[in-house]
Amino acid sequence: MSVLADAFSPPLPHAKYDRLIAAAQALPPLKVAVAHPCDEVSLGAALEAAELGLIAPILVGPSARIAATAVASGLDISAFRQVEAAHSHDAADKAVALVRAGEAEALMKGSLHTDELMAAVVARDTGLRTARRISHCFIMDVPSHPDALIITDAAINIAPNLVDKCHILQNAIDLAQALHFPEPRAAILSAMETVNPNVPSTLEAAALCKMADRGQITGAIVDGPLALDNAIDLGSARIKHIRSPVAGRANILLVPDLEAGNMLAKSLSFLAGADAAGIVLGARVPIILTSRADSKSTRLASCAVASLLAEAQRTASKAVRA
Repeated sequence: MSVLADAFSPPLPHAKYDRLIAAAQALPPLKVAVAHPCDEVSLGAALEAAELGLIAPILVGPSARIAATAVASGLDISAFRQVEAAHSHDAADKAVALVRAGEAEALMKGSLHTDELMAAVVARDTGLRTARRISHCFIMDVPSHPDALIITDAAINIAPNLVDKCHILQNAIDLAQALHFPEPRAAILSAMETVNPNVPSTLEAAALCKMADRGQITGAIVDGPLALDNAIDLGSARIKHIRSPVAGRANILLVPDLEAGNMLAKSLSFLAGADAAGIVLGARVPIILTSRADSKSTRLASCAVASLLAEAQRTASKAVRA
């Protein structure tokens, strides 16, 4: 059973995240380079995750600023390794260097701009690029919905083309498997559920489905185009007479572009009371992206997702070597 699903429990706020955190606590703490944790929110989140045994943070940034933040926030950082950095750009570079040296297994965004951290990640000679397109996933805990929803990409890829979407979808499927979804079901979203030459996202959806049929995308049942209602609501799918193992039951939602994804995720957060844990995939290691507006539960869930993803990557790497 998925660590995010429990068919016998009524929907409760944070219930899916609580199970996610519990699953990650069964693993060794993940060694995480925290880039520039120089405000109470980012430093507190790293220490709280450490207290729960989710991560073993390495604090990378100006030591005087980190120490001042700890004192002002009433936090004790004496037990944690620190790496001196001159400023936020330097902190991002040194956090990435820790990963490249094998001293950290994940990155976590502190009080610096996402662009600063990602610039260090994608640097051609010193970054953490792989052959896979880097993308972002929200893992949404919607209290009124029985299943967790992975929404991608709502944060990094602005207007992805077909090749980009292939990578984005595979990243999301790999994440679903790492979170032990019993059956990843991916819906390629558009404004309609029929292929229309005048709506490019429907053509790309059809192509992605055929790519999945031919084994170019693996690990999930893929269908589309689907409108949001008939992707996640069985009643809507039945009314439209859509026969599909995905329609009405999707747990991965691939959006047409960043604008659609961002609006979908924020609508669920602000109108449906959902939490949105965030993770970046496609780099050598998971990257924990949190916002200053994130709740405590969301921040901890993001760390738990990174831990489970890193464990899945370690297991896959061992299998390849064997």
